Amino acid sequence: MDALEFLGLQPTHNPNRWVLPVVPGLATAGRFLFGGCALGAAICAMEEVTGRPVIWATGQYLSFAMAGEIMDVDVTIATSGHFTTQARVVGHVADREILTVNAALGTRPLEATGQWAVRPDVPTPDQCEQRASRWDVGDTIMERMEIRLAKGRQWEDLDGTPSADGNSALWIRMPDLAMSPATLAVLGDYVPFGIAQALGRWTRANSLDNTLRILNNRPDDTGDGWVLLDIRVHGVLDGFGHGLVHLWAEDGRLLATASQSAIVRELTESGDMPARKA
Repeated sequence: MDALEFLGLQPTHNPNRWVLPVVPGLATAGRFLFGGCALGAAICAMEEVTGRPVIWATGQYLSFAMAGEIMDVDVTIATSGHFTTQARVVGHVADREILTVNAALGTRPLEATGQWAVRPDVPTPDQCEQRASRWDVGDTIMERMEIRLAKGRQWEDLDGTPSADGNSALWIRMPDLAMSPATLAVLGDYVPFGIAQALGRWTRANSLDNTLRILNNRPDDTGDGWVLLDIRVHGVLDGFGHGLVHLWAEDGRLLATASQSAIVRELTESGDMPARKA
């Protein structure tokens, strides 16, 4: 299915307003909207309103939309030219702002192309073990993903020893979701995972932002659907962590990059994950 159907994003009588019911299948184990899904919904809405593909989008996460709530997604066209549109989205539940997204959309006629980034040398998905989860992921966004650990440690193997280089890698595919920029937004929200891997200890990290830059805006031929998340954590200090993710096709094409900053907490700082509702 396409991203609109997967996310459940719905149009309204106002062509610039969409609504996103926050169903459990878009939420984390903490029962709030997964940040990648929020950014993906904003991208979908902007692409539908403008008729142009996203080039880059940066989202600032301000609050949590909880499972069972409905988030309004309001699109504003700031400026539109022959090839490029600049737009923004405000996602809110009633008067509570959830996220703000700024983006550029469009294409330009240019024959010159090139890719200079190099995909890391990791085992293929069928050679990697399944990534175990710390939480019950039933009826969450994680249940809709297949995840293999390409570089890093399982949660029970995090013994407090920091990573040598701050890098980790996951193969992820979402069998029910066709590849698109919105799909890459969902998959790009993995710096928080990388922070725990880099520190070598269990931590909780909440994204403050996510900036997605699309290189291949037509990633419709990705083999068996696996995307390699090459996660590079740059540093953690004063309770905040920073890093980026390169998203690779199986054939070595760079699809997109995603960069994030996150609040980093010890698990004991605010307790364990919130209790899930029955």
